[in-house]
Amino acid sequence: MTSRTRYRAAGALLAAVPTLAAAADTTLPRVVVTARVDSVSAFDLPASLDVIDLGRDSSRPQVNLSEVLGGVPGLLARDRQNHAQDTQLSIRGYGARATFGVRGVRLYADGIPATMPDGQGQLAHFSLAAGDRVEVMRGPFSALYGNSSGGVVQLWSADGGDATQADLRATAARYGSVAASARLLGSVGASGYNVAASVFDTDGYREHSAARRESFNAKLHRELPGGGRLDLVGNHFRSPQAQDPLGLTWAQVREDPRQATAVALQYDTRKSVRQDQLGASWRQPLGEAGDLRLSGYGGARAVTQYLAVPVAAQASPLSAGGVVDLDGGYGGLDARASWRGQAGGGDLEFTAGASADRQRQRRRGYENFRSDGAGPPLLGVRGALRRDQRDSVDNLDGYAQGWWRFAPQWSLLAGARYSTVRFRSDDRYVTAANPDDSGRVEYSRLTPVAGLAFAPHEDLRLYLSAGRGFETPTFNELAYRADGGAGLAFDLRPAVGRNLELGAKWRRAGGAALEAAVFRADTDDELAVARNSGGRSSFRNVGGARRQGAELSARLPLAEAWSLQLAATWLDAHFRDAFPLCTGTCTAPGDIVPAGTAIPGVAGRQGYARLQWNGQAWDAALEANAVGAVTVDDRGSASAPGYGLLHLEAARRWDAGQGRLRGFARIDNLLDRRHVGSVIVNEANGRYYEPGPGRSLLLGLEWQPR
Repeated sequence: MTSRTRYRAAGALLAAVPTLAAAADTTLPRVVVTARVDSVSAFDLPASLDVIDLGRDSSRPQVNLSEVLGGVPGLLARDRQNHAQDTQLSIRGYGARATFGVRGVRLYADGIPATMPDGQGQLAHFSLAAGDRVEVMRGPFSALYGNSSGGVVQLWSADGGDATQADLRATAARYGSVAASARLLGSVGASGYNVAASVFDTDGYREHSAARRESFNAKLHRELPGGGRLDLVGNHFRSPQAQDPLGLTWAQVREDPRQATAVALQYDTRKSVRQDQLGASWRQPLGEAGDLRLSGYGGARAVTQYLAVPVAAQASPLSAGGVVDLDGGYGGLDARASWRGQAGGGDLEFTAGASADRQRQRRRGYENFRSDGAGPPLLGVRGALRRDQRDSVDNLDGYAQGWWRFAPQWSLLAGARYSTVRFRSDDRYVTAANPDDSGRVEYSRLTPVAGLAFAPHEDLRLYLSAGRGFETPTFNELAYRADGGAGLAFDLRPAVGRNLELGAKWRRAGGAALEAAVFRADTDDELAVARNSGGRSSFRNVGGARRQGAELSARLPLAEAWSLQLAATWLDAHFRDAFPLCTGTCTAPGDIVPAGTAIPGVAGRQGYARLQWNGQAWDAALEANAVGAVTVDDRGSASAPGYGLLHLEAARRWDAGQGRLRGFARIDNLLDRRHVGSVIVNEANGRYYEPGPGRSLLLGLEWQPR
């Protein structure tokens, strides 16, 4: 499908919305906290916003956030079947090329940033057991969250209510996967609480992919005099010794998709993570029209990772070794005030605030071998120190946003954020052959955004929004220079984007809803891999890139007990400028990537459908998801083929004495299709592919005492 044909099709979808408005009825969506406009529903805002309710009965293990994000158009969350690496998460192509963690998308858990000031984020500690809802924002207004805001994903824990509620849950599935969780909600006087704990163990679908995860989450809130509220949040996460099977070549995928790469066994590649954090938020009304919010958070994170860097590659005096040891703290503050009133005869809400975040990290590197000189080295163990530096990232941002209904059918949402991000590195490992790599750099950018919404009917909204955003290099991308020299890559520039979105939203009071959008995002100074050598990846700015496409989602009640959810995405992401590239391991670019080449890691087509039946005691669902082919490197020399999978669920509820018991079963990949679930973009050894699991049965029980 050509770009012109795609936009004509999307335009036809938008034009069809008023005709569909005569068909059915739905509940109104709740106000979305992500938008920071408290007095206005998500339906009335000129932005793509989705709320995923986690309170409903689930037939999944509740381990990874990717489990619940399948029905969000424009978003691709891929479970890598590798718990040493985080879920691959991208929104409209932003973040698709990250080889580890999440970048290009801002992450929050109960208001605490899970994305650090440099733009690198983690999802593993998100507690679905404690969760109430997930909010997803796509499009231009994501830029109001600052650096690396190609989209925003927030998890919110449930509030404790008047009635005490307990939930006990356990699941078991193929590949030795078991999970258990417990949650207690309630209140004492004016205070509510939500305490949840979970544990997950797996042998892994692939060889050398066993893992364990432990999580504890607590949320306390207290209602204050005058309508105020205080929230306290604490989170603990631990993942000891998660094995990393690494990626496979295409020949290895065809031979045995469950195998691990030989060097993964040779070096015992693995990762351990521990994270603890606390946060507090205070909200107080200022008279009848004002509102003040103050929040702060702090935490500590430690990561140890054993890589498969060859012993010979570590002979270079500039090598950082094959064991990564990171530990440090982070924290931040946010303050904002809101005012609601009238202007020009229409409603007005205005918010202004400032935020500051800080990350301090000690980064050490060690050899991943020890040798006594008498025989072959012992691999997969911590050896001699090869790197020792203190890194820090700070950001200081100011922002303002206003929503104004300036006519009965028209409203305007506009805002701007000015961000300053400072990087500093202090090298403590200096030798005659390894010079001082210390340095600092600062990036600043103003990111304005505005959107116009039109309400031709009470059940229909049309909108247009536009804005600018920016994305700094992360510390991992600054770590090595593209020319192979000593020091950090402080010559890298932030990528700057221009975003445009046209959309429509329709709803009815009995359950039906439809949303459609077309979008384009043009980026200057796109960041891409410059070279891979000796276990190091370095980056360079490669010019312009474009991400454009269309999205459609629908929720349709078909009968009293039947409903259908649909989501579809068409996405074209490509480099607009040609740029030089290293292939394999090299020191000087020898190939040219032509303009028009697809950005790797991006699926051009996505589809999702879920047919749900809810009976008196029984529930059942048939779910399908499809993902198009994905290129795996900047040259577009190879790709992971597209796939379509079917999943089946069934559940039964019983009223059993003092509580309710629910048993459930889910068959994933019902037709046992071989597929590549995720890819490692630009993997230097051609091991791009991470296979997805075959047919798997999950069984579970939930118990809720009365």
